[in-house]
Amino acid sequence: MKTVLSLLAITAACATAPRRFPLRAPLTIDTDLAPVSLPCRPDPTPKQPEQMRCMPAEYVSPFAWNQIENTFFARLSRFFSIDIVKEAENANSLDEVADSSWFTNRIGEHALTIEQKAAGGCKPEDFLPPETDVPDGAWVIDKGKANGSTPGFRIDVPGKGKYLLKADTPGEPERASAAEVIGAALYHAVGFSTSCEQVVYIRPSQLELTPGLISIDNAGVSHPFDAAALQKVLSSSTPDGKLVRMAASKWLPGVPLGPFRYEGVRDDDPNDIIPHENRRELRGSKLLAAWMNHWDAREQNSMDLWFASNEKAKQSSPGVVRHYVIDTSDTLGGPVDPRTSPRLGYSYTVDFGSIFTDLVTFGLVEHPWDRVEKVHGREKFGFFAARDFDPAEWKTLYPNPAFLRMTERDGAWMARLIARFGPEDVRAIMKAGHFKDQSDVDYLTQVMIDRQKIILARYLTVLSPIADIQRQPDGRLCGVDLARLRGVFPETSFHYTAVQIAGHQRWTVPVAAGPEGAVCISPQSFSKPGIPDDAPERLAVFRLDNGTDAGPLEIHAYDLGLARGMRVVGLIRYERRQ
Repeated sequence: MKTVLSLLAITAACATAPRRFPLRAPLTIDTDLAPVSLPCRPDPTPKQPEQMRCMPAEYVSPFAWNQIENTFFARLSRFFSIDIVKEAENANSLDEVADSSWFTNRIGEHALTIEQKAAGGCKPEDFLPPETDVPDGAWVIDKGKANGSTPGFRIDVPGKGKYLLKADTPGEPERASAAEVIGAALYHAVGFSTSCEQVVYIRPSQLELTPGLISIDNAGVSHPFDAAALQKVLSSSTPDGKLVRMAASKWLPGVPLGPFRYEGVRDDDPNDIIPHENRRELRGSKLLAAWMNHWDAREQNSMDLWFASNEKAKQSSPGVVRHYVIDTSDTLGGPVDPRTSPRLGYSYTVDFGSIFTDLVTFGLVEHPWDRVEKVHGREKFGFFAARDFDPAEWKTLYPNPAFLRMTERDGAWMARLIARFGPEDVRAIMKAGHFKDQSDVDYLTQVMIDRQKIILARYLTVLSPIADIQRQPDGRLCGVDLARLRGVFPETSFHYTAVQIAGHQRWTVPVAAGPEGAVCISPQSFSKPGIPDDAPERLAVFRLDNGTDAGPLEIHAYDLGLARGMRVVGLIRYERRQ
């Protein structure tokens, strides 16, 4: 009997002091950045018959098969299986994601300058010189562009390296090249790895074509890339007098391994242990794609690269795989095709839900794409607008496995990153598209700001929009309310309250709002000296509410005394009150 009572007493004691988070620093750097070694295998070439490959195998992703798989077979698999969508597996104790081979916290953690946001993945030394500084024949074409809808070719620039030049879409002057730069800048600022993208104006005479080149189309068919093919590419791009406007993508470093998948893992990468569809950054990137209408966000527009620790032996081990997002040219309204463009972002190519609705209602239900209209004078941007934009219902060309699993928390995480872009940031990034007509910049800036507001109104009003909780030198715990910073609600809607909870006690603590969305609470120290830092008696929980419909933010900290203050170890966001 005494044993039973003792067990009950221990259980009761443990129940009174639950600890959601241990006293340790949040995970900020993922272990997948550590080099790994792989077994070597023969990989002979005509020039190097003894060559060995000590890195993952190259993955080839046929566009047609990937579309068929995700449109039909994957849907059937999900329909007949019990697919329970759980929260992302790589969110840390602060409800964020750590730096990894997939993602680097940039705008969410660092104060990037406007210039840094607009430059994207480009360093100062990556920008190509103006055509006036380039002699005839100086840029040697050494490769035809493989697959993709945008024609182009690769050049070798002395002192700069290799770049892929891509043409604009015929009939859509400037849009594709600008979208390439703008999309890459947005992805990079948020935290994804991208290529360096820039708009260039070139003279055809500064190009030197290497004989015997080929290009490969989307069907995998090879074609000669000769003078006629080069002229076809140049004539399809945007002319500017005697110059031709193109997008220049700096050739990615490392050894290409093909695209990454939005589900599963790479079996030949020991670092790749979290199924891609359960990674928060890939799930949440749905909202980033929706913002710019990147309906073509699929695995073919990504790239895995192997970086060997020994830079002189690029295919050797140890090394690490890094994951890149590439090719955002089909954004900001493109391509402009009256047969398909109105549906882009609103419907899959084969959308069974819409088909069923039309069958049941005999086509009487009006869909968003039935209402879209081109803006007069902005035809090159097709139907890119903010009207009828619903980020929760936004769709890619065909189902994306990671996007389908985006939860409220994943969406709120990405919305907090999107909220970091101020109007001046958006304008600077749109200007990076180098439009000749300033009114194009004005139009895109307004549309992007309007779409941003819709995203924030949807995803910063359910879970708490307060982020960046840090202890200040004076002992206060301060953060930034991103909903107030971006005016999601009128200023008068925000009324802050904070409650401190320690053990069975709770009391109200002072909270103050400051400029630029700042909000600070003043905790009260309560722990007794002489007990271990990680003792349950030191655990403090703060519930911070901003007075809107969004749920409260719960801050978990350890009271380390007046000298050391509160150490924040975890954040929990609760859904809004019903």
